[in-house]
Amino acid sequence: MFESILAENLSFLSEMSVKLIGGIVMGGIWIIFIAFTLLSWLVSSQLKARFKRYSQIPAANGMTGREVVEQMLRDHGVRGVRIGSVDGQLSDHYNPENKTINLSKDVYHGRSIAAAAVAAHETGHAIQHAEAYAWLQMRSALVPIVSFSSNWIQWLLLAGIVMVNAFPQLLLTGIVLFAGTTLFSIITLPVEVDASRRALVWLKTSGITTYETQKSAFDALKWAAYTYFIAALSSLATLLYYVMIYMGRRN
Repeated sequence: MFESILAENLSFLSEMSVKLIGGIVMGGIWIIFIAFTLLSWLVSSQLKARFKRYSQIPAANGMTGREVVEQMLRDHGVRGVRIGSVDGQLSDHYNPENKTINLSKDVYHGRSIAAAAVAAHETGHAIQHAEAYAWLQMRSALVPIVSFSSNWIQWLLLAGIVMVNAFPQLLLTGIVLFAGTTLFSIITLPVEVDASRRALVWLKTSGITTYETQKSAFDALKWAAYTYFIAALSSLATLLYYVMIYMGRRN
């Protein structure tokens, strides 16, 4: 009799513990998502504020962003790279498919430390491409996978969660595709950090930054790198969330 009651109580406590832990885990996931949203907003705000501040500090030689790109490419012996201007703020990027450095108008025409830092950073990517930088090559190899995944992944994950018990392979397929995008985000980190390192070294040796303004250029690129770091962590946390759903589908 006593053993039967004890067994029932233990079973009840075990069930309640599982529900409690499950609730804590799900609540923790929402906390993580909210935290990453706030962090992303904070980093984005700080990046814009610093770019605005450092846009008021002129570069030592008064070169525009476009001129910075041209000079840095010449100094590294890189040819065949085009320079374009695009709309938007901080929309600067390098396209390895057509070897084009796209600068936002503020950077393209700007003669500030902020413009020089951003222009040099994007030029760093072009130099990576010319030198067959390993991390950039790995990221480029994942582009087709990420492009394919972006068209299907949200539907696979949504349908996979709804049918997780009846057809778990659907969610597993979505997880595998999402893992590819997460890997892409993680590989992006060393690519961005190396481009910033190349930019800072060249800005200093070319005399575009002084001892004082070098710190400003470093700070601007540091906050730009934080955006990629937060994106990678957010993608990793989301991937783990879907893995937890798949692993706990029988519950």
